[in-house]
Amino acid sequence: MKFLKWLDDNLEETILILLLICMVVIMGMQILARYALNTSLGWSEELTQYLFVWSVFLSISYCVKKRISIKIEQFLNILPAKGQTGLRLLRHTLVLIFCLIMIPYCVTYVQQSIDLQATSAALHIPMYFIQSAPLVGFLLLTVRVLQAWLREAKNLFGGKKS
Repeated sequence: MKFLKWLDDNLEETILILLLICMVVIMGMQILARYALNTSLGWSEELTQYLFVWSVFLSISYCVKKRISIKIEQFLNILPAKGQTGLRLLRHTLVLIFCLIMIPYCVTYVQQSIDLQATSAALHIPMYFIQSAPLVGFLLLTVRVLQAWLREAKNLFGGKKS
């Protein structure tokens, strides 16, 4: 139970930090190789791009979890507390519907990649590892949006202010 709590609190942050460290180290090696050794690492840019794609999809659920997203606070602030909560509940519902629409497409996308047995150009990594980033991202986003939806519903119907 303690591990699940830690996972719920730290999953995205931990993975995003590791991905960022890897990207910085890889690009640092590329810079060093290019300018100090007068050679180039053919795989470094490809791997960095793939790590960046993963970080983008994982950061979406992180933003929902931490309640950091682009929104119009001025409009929200003119509403009473229950109106604000109701509007957030509507927003979470729309995002949840979007996730539930996208997940089957992501599954199809990954399945096609598995069927094609495609690999990346420089590293020869199976492309389904890279192309599963949207699927994992939308699944994680679904979990985080459900958590946010339940929190807002509890606030709305339980009478608490968020």
